[in-house]
Amino acid sequence: MLVERGSDELLSQSGVTVMAPAAPHHVDNNNQDSAAKKVKLEQNVGKPSRVIHIRNIPNETTEAEIIQLGLPFGRVTNVLVLKGKNQAFLEMAEEISAVAMVAYFGGCVAQLRGRAVYVQFSNHKELKTDQTHSNASASAQAALQAAQVISNSAGAALVAGAGAALQPANGGTEIQGGPNTVLRVIIEHMLYPIVLDVLYSIFQRYGKVLKIVTFTKNNSFQALIQYPDTVSAQTAKTALDGQNIYNGCCTLRIDYSKMTCLNVKYNNDKSRDYTNPTLPSGDGDAHQLLTSGGVLAPPFLGLGSGLASPYGVGVGGVGLPAFGALTLTPASPALRALAAPPLPLATVLLVSNLNEEMVTPDALFTLFGVYGDVQRVKILYNKKDSALIQMAEPHQAHLALTHMDKLRVFGKAMRVMLSKHQTVQLPKEGQPDAGLTRDYSQSPLHRFKKPGSKNYQNIYPPSATLHLSNIPATVSEEDIKEAFTKRGFTIKAFKFFPKDRKMALVQLPSIDDAVAALIKMHNYQLSESNHLRVSFSKSSI
Repeated sequence: MLVERGSDELLSQSGVTVMAPAAPHHVDNNNQDSAAKKVKLEQNVGKPSRVIHIRNIPNETTEAEIIQLGLPFGRVTNVLVLKGKNQAFLEMAEEISAVAMVAYFGGCVAQLRGRAVYVQFSNHKELKTDQTHSNASASAQAALQAAQVISNSAGAALVAGAGAALQPANGGTEIQGGPNTVLRVIIEHMLYPIVLDVLYSIFQRYGKVLKIVTFTKNNSFQALIQYPDTVSAQTAKTALDGQNIYNGCCTLRIDYSKMTCLNVKYNNDKSRDYTNPTLPSGDGDAHQLLTSGGVLAPPFLGLGSGLASPYGVGVGGVGLPAFGALTLTPASPALRALAAPPLPLATVLLVSNLNEEMVTPDALFTLFGVYGDVQRVKILYNKKDSALIQMAEPHQAHLALTHMDKLRVFGKAMRVMLSKHQTVQLPKEGQPDAGLTRDYSQSPLHRFKKPGSKNYQNIYPPSATLHLSNIPATVSEEDIKEAFTKRGFTIKAFKFFPKDRKMALVQLPSIDDAVAALIKMHNYQLSESNHLRVSFSKSSI
């Protein structure tokens, strides 16, 4: 049970006026003389209140994110973020909404930016902030206004489970364009095709979607999505940027487009004007997205998409409120997602055209471990240029396939495909194997064991630049260069991260060299207690 009971703490100099406390508060005498003088409130905070106290929030948490925690349960009327204290207060319009929120988070983990936060009743009945505090900021006002729009539009429909589209903040009239009303959306790690209707069902939760245009640019799938007002666009951007449409993949990267209005000529699978349903369909190919290279058949093909309903289905089939599902999914095997593919998918890969003179199970474990937690590796006894590799999760297998098929490893272009096998069998006792099969299920080197691991956010295609981490302060640039050189690698460039010397970038002459260096240098012992961590980087030096 993560609803911890403790005291509310407010800075006495914070400009916060809290009305009608449940009981007189007591001053913490130990802090009376400090600059950040605290008012410590009574310990009994179990009594229901409209005001919710949220603790352990990340430093960069915004007012919109705090509001997003409360939106599934009812109308939000005020918010206060104490960034220096890692705390926040949320005021609901109705006490029953606050009761539902605290009860809900008594049974699952509330998370903000990957950190578990604690939700409890405040011992105050009302929250008021003066003009010097966060509620007076533009971001807080915009977030509260967006919350008002969503509450007014969705209101009872959200609670009852009806999937009504949200209305714009302008009394129902549609604004055809304006600054910061068009979002540019880039889909990263797109293992499944993203059809226009899926985008609509996700983005319509935050305001009325007027138009959508999809296209491919620089080998990435992108979309332009127009809202009638800046509030809806800002709310969608805040809530969805960095989220996954499917578990562990199809990551949304969102910013504002320079365009102020989209000009849609056709209503088809690539573009849609929801304000003008009579547009012709043009020459849109309805199957183009389903057959694009490197992606799988859509997991919702032939199924009703749960994304359009206010209660989506999260990982493990747990029903979550629509807005909460984006950030409050219970601990899952991978990143929190807007939906999880409902179909069982392969976890075993068949890898062929390997350099059998150089490849080993450990080398394949290290290389494929960049994209998932490798459970078992079997180099085929009678065909040593081929191997079976079992990953922990289906999406990890697909990430590896997407990024490493035709990758040159030890001088040969490796081929990667899904295997018909469900598992990699260990050799039976007495069966010849010559050390070609290894079980790594208990390996301490797995990168993605922790639910919601941040490593999922740093998965990139193979590149000539490697990202190094876990570097101790005692190790210099020359030490690292020497370690690479001794193992036969040429270093073209090296750079420590300016703000964190535990990390660095190292550039090699080619991707082939970088792949070999990653295999040999990952987990290299730098000191008595530090082993080097190596992955591919999206940056260059």
